[in-house]
Amino acid sequence: MLIRHQANTRGRDFFVGDLHGQYRLLQEALQGVAFSESEDRLFCVGDLIDRGPGSLDCLRLVFRPWFHAVRGNHEALADAALLEGEGSRAWAQWMINGGGWSLKSGVGETRRILQAALSYLPFAREVEGMGKRVGMVHAEPPADWSLIEVADREALVWGRSRIQRGDETPVAGIDVVVVGHTIVERPLTLGNVHYIDTGAFCTGRLTLIDARELLQ
Repeated sequence: MLIRHQANTRGRDFFVGDLHGQYRLLQEALQGVAFSESEDRLFCVGDLIDRGPGSLDCLRLVFRPWFHAVRGNHEALADAALLEGEGSRAWAQWMINGGGWSLKSGVGETRRILQAALSYLPFAREVEGMGKRVGMVHAEPPADWSLIEVADREALVWGRSRIQRGDETPVAGIDVVVVGHTIVERPLTLGNVHYIDTGAFCTGRLTLIDARELLQ
């Protein structure tokens, strides 16, 4: 459910928005900050797959020691579809929402990689840095971070009520929370919750933020 990360004493930490198969954009963004795979860490808010041509490449990133993501609703869609199989309602829903890449990658290979990847995709992560704590979920955190391990998983992966209300109430028990899921024109902060999904698959803008900017 939750994985905790101690402070990075060797390099920098970065947070990146929903990838949606935009592997090339990610590589360009990492080159732009001179990302070091041996020293730096990258934390992704989920939705690694669907709607983009590099979905399988993005999904394979979970096996790299410097890459840490949470489970998004598109990983959940793919998991349900691949379990129920072609012709199922879950399959149709996945195809409508950008799962067609799997037909080119091979359904069997996609199923194998996804099943292995899911064990690297918890619903939440917590990262220490600069004496503070950053929480990360895909969509919507609970009102109190101390309840994260018993939180509604549906809300963590699918929720939008906070941003729809424009709720600026800080999430208790944590310094900062980073989320994706809801596309924003530019990174948006409500209370202590940072929304960083700028719709890379349709806008070409992939948001990459140095953790130090969030913790100032």
